[in-house]
Amino acid sequence: MTDRELDAAGIDDPYLRVAYARCRRLNARHGKTYFLATRLLPVERRPAVHALYGFARWADDIVDDLDRPATIAERAEQLGLLQARLADGLRSGRSREPVIRALAHTAEAYRIDHRLFRDFLTAMRSDLTVTDYPTYDDLRRYMHGSAAVIGLQMLPVLGTVVPREVAAPHAAALGVAFQLTNFVRDVGEDLDRGRVYLPADLLAAHGVDRELLEWSRTTGARDTRITAALKAAVDLTRGVYRSAAPGIRMLDPVSRPCIRAAFVLYGGILDAVADEGYAVLHRRAVVRRRRRAAVAVDGLVRVAAARTMAAAREGVA
Repeated sequence: MTDRELDAAGIDDPYLRVAYARCRRLNARHGKTYFLATRLLPVERRPAVHALYGFARWADDIVDDLDRPATIAERAEQLGLLQARLADGLRSGRSREPVIRALAHTAEAYRIDHRLFRDFLTAMRSDLTVTDYPTYDDLRRYMHGSAAVIGLQMLPVLGTVVPREVAAPHAAALGVAFQLTNFVRDVGEDLDRGRVYLPADLLAAHGVDRELLEWSRTTGARDTRITAALKAAVDLTRGVYRSAAPGIRMLDPVSRPCIRAAFVLYGGILDAVADEGYAVLHRRAVVRRRRRAAVAVDGLVRVAAARTMAAAREGVA
């Protein structure tokens, strides 16, 4: 499948093919939900998505890989080195690092604003020292770099039927919705890393603070105040999904099934959280395989319809 994707994208350079294959493996290993959705994209656009997500996963691993012990200073040094290599790769279009080489090629091919990558790395650096967010506004400023920019990077690859600046706010909102979903799902795991991403003011409105979360995580005990706070976080996240939803119809028709599938699957995580009693401090909520399969089948039907319509339009033209 990798060779088919690369052939369709017109990527012939042997080193570049190896670079994209490396990104694809990173995306497949870390981003199972979105990797499934990516399979619904036109085959020639998939390598670019693998490059964008592969780079994001690589940077995230530097910050969060608990299997590779490192001090904050060491991780900061690695991020600094990554940023320097990225700047050089984006400027020259070349790099000895495969992931950066693929990213630079994608950025050039789709004319992606380089500031989006710099903003992303700024957010990654903040994860080394910032452990909580007093308000939702504070969290939103962080998520601009950690999530909204991912949606904006993807937009040129997906294509739009409206001016890109019209679709951009919805693409950014979808990136934020996906990350908020991760924050709700991963409260316990993030707490183990010393971080609380849910805004302190949202938690405090229900009588929750870090100490209560840590007590629940350690003892396994449930608390109605925590449940109420998590319900509020889920409601907040669903509101962001609603603001992102109109953007799906602004995309190139052949790209819509991919994003619709990701939209449904990530939204399904929130359903799983609720179905499991908001027990995210004690176990990770997952979308059941039957649900994932149903979304995949629906996506394939939509892909077939979109391609048929595209072929019909080309025939008329």
